[in-house]
Amino acid sequence: MTTRRKLIAGNWKMNGLKADGLALAKGVAEVLAAGPAPACDMLVCPPTTLVALVADAVAGSKLAVGGQDCHAKTSGAHTGDTSAAALADLGCGYAIVGHSERRTDHAETDAVVKAKATAAQAAGLVAIVCIGETLAQRDAGQTLEVNRRQLRGSLPDAATPENTVIAYEPVWAIGTGRVATPAQAQEVHAAIRAELAAILGAGPAARLRILYGGSMKPDNARELLALPDVDGGLIGGAALKVADFWAIAQSA
Repeated sequence: MTTRRKLIAGNWKMNGLKADGLALAKGVAEVLAAGPAPACDMLVCPPTTLVALVADAVAGSKLAVGGQDCHAKTSGAHTGDTSAAALADLGCGYAIVGHSERRTDHAETDAVVKAKATAAQAAGLVAIVCIGETLAQRDAGQTLEVNRRQLRGSLPDAATPENTVIAYEPVWAIGTGRVATPAQAQEVHAAIRAELAAILGAGPAARLRILYGGSMKPDNARELLALPDVDGGLIGGAALKVADFWAIAQSA
């Protein structure tokens, strides 16, 4: 049986100024250092304005830092965008791409997400590729079809278990307080892993981590993280409180 080390990733979204962002990052790094160490990797993805500050503050700790997005190009005339190379230069090890909020707010297609994930990997970052269905798609019985299509369209050609993480985020459960039932989450995660096996082969698919990203909190984390195909969480609101984020990590 393949054992996948769980990843608990905090997506701070557009939250945090210097003082509170620094306090949050240091708080997580301190509890992580104080131990006992959880049986998972821990990652925080602050807004771009705080990446350098947070990366410097937690340097040398067991807490990894990532970006929430990156551009597909390495440099050039792309005002307001951030390259994957720039994130790596600041100390990032990961980049989230294709989050549902990016897909919705910025009309990002699967092809755009794939290009960004490819750029992240080329810069030495682990790409966290997000996929997930809307409530209308779930109600129409299209959940598995949508996730398979987004996975095939968004997965970089050179994806491996070492440079890629998939995050399944049911769009209807993000920030709404609603959460997929364990059965719903496992069904989709298992379907994603089966699709990965068809694309990459059974061996790599068995080692590639698939995170759940729909309102994971301390009170439901243990049940979700115990599911056979759930390899961690992409945490939103609960990642903004040290105690909540740490409690989720300990549930792993």
